[in-house]
Amino acid sequence: MAKIFQHLVTVLVLAGIAAGSYFAWDRWGRVEPLPAGLIQANGRIEGDHVTIASKFAGKISELLVREGDSVEPGQVLARLESEQVRAKLHQAEQAVLAAQSQLDAAKSGLDLLKHEVPLMVETAQASLEHAQAVVAKAKAAEQQAARDAERFTKLASHGTVDGRKSEEVDLGWTVAKNDVRVAETAVTQAEKQLAQANLGEQRIRAKTAQVAAISAQVAGAEAVRDEAQSVLDDLTIRAPSAGVITTRVVDAGEIVAAGSPLFDVVNLDRLYLKVYVPEVEIGRLRLDLPARIHTDAFPDKPFPAQVRYISSRAEFTPKEVQTPDERVKLVYAIKLYLDENIDHQLSPGLPADAVIRWKEDAAWAKPQW
Repeated sequence: MAKIFQHLVTVLVLAGIAAGSYFAWDRWGRVEPLPAGLIQANGRIEGDHVTIASKFAGKISELLVREGDSVEPGQVLARLESEQVRAKLHQAEQAVLAAQSQLDAAKSGLDLLKHEVPLMVETAQASLEHAQAVVAKAKAAEQQAARDAERFTKLASHGTVDGRKSEEVDLGWTVAKNDVRVAETAVTQAEKQLAQANLGEQRIRAKTAQVAAISAQVAGAEAVRDEAQSVLDDLTIRAPSAGVITTRVVDAGEIVAAGSPLFDVVNLDRLYLKVYVPEVEIGRLRLDLPARIHTDAFPDKPFPAQVRYISSRAEFTPKEVQTPDERVKLVYAIKLYLDENIDHQLSPGLPADAVIRWKEDAAWAKPQW
């Protein structure tokens, strides 16, 4: 009888334990499902990374940031040695100054020619016209002297005039003929001067070509200078965008090759949560669906996000985010981009849960696990 009673007590105790366990599971362990229209997933927050490298090989002379530092666009991160480049830049600047001086002189000469040539042509033309007028006058005088000489010769032969007078008239005719020859020589000289003046147009064209050639030299010198300045600028490594230095590959004094990575920067204003959604639920998702991201650091503050990327290929669940039983399931990678990251509260690497709403009338709910 005692054994029966003892067995009955044991059964009642076990039954009580079972009932208590069920009550505890029902009270604290049972997970309520999310409302219809919501999908839950988890992952880690990531960001758009930018790898910063140097265009040129050189020695790191100065490092201004460390891992974890926040940087702004254009902020100087490091400098490479630049003495040789500075010397080349100075040489190129001097070459530009010399070429520019030659160009200024050539332009001044061209401007002077453009003013002188018309005046020279005008003066030579006037001289020629004057010489031609002198020739015409001399010829007229010579013709008159010739007639007078002929007339006085006849009169002298008849004894009408004195022979001496006839000789004086003949001498005047000779002088008139000499005056014609002198005037014609002056016309020839004036024509040559006019022809020389007309060559001024050719000199202008030649000077113009010289100005163009020197201008090309100036442009070439400026290109060499700009190239040297560009190399000097590129030896100063700057942040392309705002973000946080996640990796610093080099230290001061190291020799780096052209194109080798120096820093890795993540943009804290372009963060996203990468999650994996089971194959059976992927058909409910589309781009631009709203989502909310929950973190342990801010349990009462969901961060709004949107579906901006849906992988087109299924894959097995990555080992680092799921249990061994879940790894055999086919899932699709989804990226939920945060609408904003005020005061940069969130950072890459932070684990988070997400709730994606694929039905517009579904009420938001916290993640359930």
